[in-house]
Amino acid sequence: MRASRLMSLVLLLQGRGGMTAAELAKELEVSERTVHRDVLALSEAGVPVYADRGRGGGYRLLDGYRTRLTGLDRAEAEALFLSGVPAALREMGLEEVAATARLKAAAALSPALRDAPAVAAQRFHLDAPGWFAGDVPPPEALAPLARAVWNDRRVSAVYKGNVRTLEPYGLVLKAGAWYLAARLGTRFLIFRVHRFGAVSVLAEPFDREPSFDLAAFWAERSAEFSRSLLRDVVTLRLSEQGVRMLRHIADPAALDDALASLRPDGTVRLAVESVPVAFSQVLRFGPEAEVLDPPELRELVADAAARMAALYRP
Repeated sequence: MRASRLMSLVLLLQGRGGMTAAELAKELEVSERTVHRDVLALSEAGVPVYADRGRGGGYRLLDGYRTRLTGLDRAEAEALFLSGVPAALREMGLEEVAATARLKAAAALSPALRDAPAVAAQRFHLDAPGWFAGDVPPPEALAPLARAVWNDRRVSAVYKGNVRTLEPYGLVLKAGAWYLAARLGTRFLIFRVHRFGAVSVLAEPFDREPSFDLAAFWAERSAEFSRSLLRDVVTLRLSEQGVRMLRHIADPAALDDALASLRPDGTVRLAVESVPVAFSQVLRFGPEAEVLDPPELRELVADAAARMAALYRP
């Protein structure tokens, strides 16, 4: 742990030119006293770090000194590509590895470019979790599954009460929820990480299918899932304004078929999850849509319209 901290201290000084003990302590999440001890240890090890006295002083490396610790190992290189999703790194237990990788990458940049990471971070930020997630802890199974994914190791896991042996290919973070893409036998399936019980990473590795594309697989399966939810169909008659509103109200998975069914008189067939869900969608059209079918949905909307009219009657 201390060796990693000492390396981080050297890389910070190399990347930023000079830092006070307070600044180093904040970056390394230690006390200033620990920083002073670490600097002394570096000096005794032959690293030319010195204290710059006076106003605006701090610790610096001797001009021209370059550490050879900037080479990224495999884990750091892989984690570096996830640095834009800090919450995901933290939940998978890779935050410290990514922090070291960023320091190494910054130290390798020319002096004129060393502020580039900070400049980018102040202008672009990816916030992956959904709204109102609060401080919900990550699923306990996430960390071991992430290790298995990185190392191509099979896992023995309890899922919905059943023990399964899986080949974990990849993890997907969707609106704050984690999903695992894994091969079970000859099939590739999607599993919700929060539904896993105990997970054991096995010593036995597996050979990845070279043609497997995680992004394409997820896009295909998520589209299939969205379509599978659309079990009912309603018929509406839309005004011109209603037709323009359709793309903002219809489920994205139902939009193309709805537009294809649109007739000149504004009649459209819209796939929906259920009548209650369709009711909330139709209300968003206001007077720009009339329900033609099914009768129960027409009655629900007519009743809501009557009650609303009563509320606004003088």
